[in-house]
Amino acid sequence: MIRAFLALPLPDAVIAPLSLAQSRLRLPVPPARPVARENLHLTLVFLGEQRPDMLEALHEDLALRQLAGFTLRLDGLGVFGGDRPHNLHARVAPEPALSALQARLDRAARMLGMRPEKRRFTPHVTLARLRPGDMDPAALAGAIERAGALDARPFAVDRFALFRSHLRRDGAQYDLLAEYPLLPPHPLPG
Repeated sequence: MIRAFLALPLPDAVIAPLSLAQSRLRLPVPPARPVARENLHLTLVFLGEQRPDMLEALHEDLALRQLAGFTLRLDGLGVFGGDRPHNLHARVAPEPALSALQARLDRAARMLGMRPEKRRFTPHVTLARLRPGDMDPAALAGAIERAGALDARPFAVDRFALFRSHLRRDGAQYDLLAEYPLLPPHPLPG
């Protein structure tokens, strides 16, 4: 079985400000576990444990699809978990094309008999994982405020990818299995 997910790889021009934000936060390790620079991505569909033949079928299906690219923008830092924060992330500005891509990929996996995670899609880039209850929400909010604005310019999304996830004691390691190019965005009429 292979633990896998579909995601947007991030260009270096986006990874650089995300890495800078991680360093400016100055969160204690532990309880914060920063995501390694090479692991920063935007998850579209978490597939979970899949048989290799199922992933091959998905790969063949995705390789035939012609989907349009689009532009994304990160719009600040956020936290999941409320009073028991467990995830510090970069928020993604709403983009209908991103939601449409995610829905199509989720549907493709389900049509093949996979059972992807059924969580509502909230696009984000995880910067650090936190042990729930180990970090004071007020202290975390103060660290985010002191870190300042996230200075990331809009970026073109020109591909998505299939990744394998290896869980290790020191965090996950992600291996790129396949990339799928997106078509250039359609120009606006006029």
